[in-house]
Amino acid sequence: MLLGAVFEREVRFAPKSKGLFIGRAVYAGSLLAIIATCWLVLTGTQAVTSPGDTARFGATLLRTLAPLQLSLAVLAAAMTAAVAVSVEKDRRTLELLLLSRLSERELVLGKLAASLLRVILMLLSAIPVFGIASLFGGVTGIQLGRLFIVTAAAALSAASIATTVAFWKDTTFQAVAITAFALVAWVVIGEAATSWFGPAVGEQLSPARAMFAALSPAGGNLGSFLSLCGLLILVTNVVAIQRVRTWNMARDARRAAQAQGTTASAQSRPARYIWRNPILWREICTNAYGRTIVIVRVAWLLLFTAAVAGIVSEARAENPDRFAVAVAVIPMALASLLAVTALAVSSITTERDRGSLDLLLVSDLEPKEFIWGKLFGAIAVAREVVVLPLLLCVALIASGIASVENGIYLLIGTGILLFFAAVLGIHIGLSYPSSRRAIGIGLGTIAFLFIGVATAMRIMVAFGSSFELQLAPFLAVIVGGGIGLYAALSARNPSPAIGWASAILPALTFVGITGFLQGNTLQVLLVTAVAYGFTTVALLVPAIGAFDVLTGRSSAGDT
Repeated sequence: MLLGAVFEREVRFAPKSKGLFIGRAVYAGSLLAIIATCWLVLTGTQAVTSPGDTARFGATLLRTLAPLQLSLAVLAAAMTAAVAVSVEKDRRTLELLLLSRLSERELVLGKLAASLLRVILMLLSAIPVFGIASLFGGVTGIQLGRLFIVTAAAALSAASIATTVAFWKDTTFQAVAITAFALVAWVVIGEAATSWFGPAVGEQLSPARAMFAALSPAGGNLGSFLSLCGLLILVTNVVAIQRVRTWNMARDARRAAQAQGTTASAQSRPARYIWRNPILWREICTNAYGRTIVIVRVAWLLLFTAAVAGIVSEARAENPDRFAVAVAVIPMALASLLAVTALAVSSITTERDRGSLDLLLVSDLEPKEFIWGKLFGAIAVAREVVVLPLLLCVALIASGIASVENGIYLLIGTGILLFFAAVLGIHIGLSYPSSRRAIGIGLGTIAFLFIGVATAMRIMVAFGSSFELQLAPFLAVIVGGGIGLYAALSARNPSPAIGWASAILPALTFVGITGFLQGNTLQVLLVTAVAYGFTTVALLVPAIGAFDVLTGRSSAGDT
């Protein structure tokens, strides 16, 4: 078989997973709910009397659904691929695969195809739904075909990058951080090219620009974009195939040699002082997450520099555009939230995969020592990811776009969101034993709270002019999202506090994003402090109180 036994196993066992069916059903159902909601809003705001009215509705609807699908497909493909390989490393099963008769091609392409299987099935489940949207008119089958080709090409490119990075780097955090930077950099380069050279060049580089070009009647220059994706896929996979054994087998040999050298020099090395919280000491003073490589720091510094350049450029304009500033700031902030969440989740799941969590649980460590140690350890290790978004707020003040007062509000609000992301990761890491599922739910929660809520705002802007008429899409996303959040966050540790947090968080996130786009930073701060501060406490307190149950030290019925 071209893709080898790794992919063959996934093909045989994945269709039997209940989670696969549930995920496809939820995704398709959500798209149908969005279509139904938009139709109700349209018929409630104006009379639909001609085919032209429905055609305009179909075109607008597709321009709303397409960015959502592209974002979810690219993010899911990249993170799934990165986690799939990193879990093999954490469980030490990659060494067995490298010692087997699998060729480098079968190993790399098999893991890539296996991680993409769920994403491909998700896209296939969406085709009938998008077909329903096209029945309104305004969209042809050729446009839909171009849309799905662009989405699939972008997702495959993202997964190829993630797979190569994961085979290269040691830990889940390194793989996720570099992959997140690569994706954000891809978007930033595309937008910069659009600004400097025009939309025609942007369509060739940016997946978002190529997606909108695919929806246009002319189709744009999609050949260049697909060629770029093909080049990315070819180069990354060839590099991974050529270097996978060198990266990993050579690394294992170096580790063995270092271990022998460490044992030989252990007697001559002075004893190190261990802090009062040994978990925190281990997270910060050892390589528990792997070495913080230079490329991660350089990558985030480059991303920060690009964001600052965008802020400065907009500050020099006669009338600074808040939307343009948001485009410069939000990608890095969102990437930071995703990276911090992934690091916090992997700090727990990696311990479980390596078998070291059992050793920690039989020690005399108290739950609060473990939780606080992991929490602040994750924040300290991800210091570049945490500090640079905060410095962006300082850049807004220095450029004159934001006043000192508003800048301080944004600074505090950003800090609250980053701390929430870390607590969310710890909570989910304790709640789900599967690394892939835990990281997927953690990143999915962040994606929903910001990308999903932003999509709801896009629907409301497109199909209504008053809040009364926009109430239907608001409730459809907010209520459905609240139910989904509660199901995800209270899987093993339900509590009334988590229920209340799940109910208020989507709605207040909506209010916070609205306030940010309007420049009302005090409103953003107050909403962020109330919504995410309460949710942080709601997740943190039960994690400590029910620590023994979540980790398996005791059962729920023990007294």
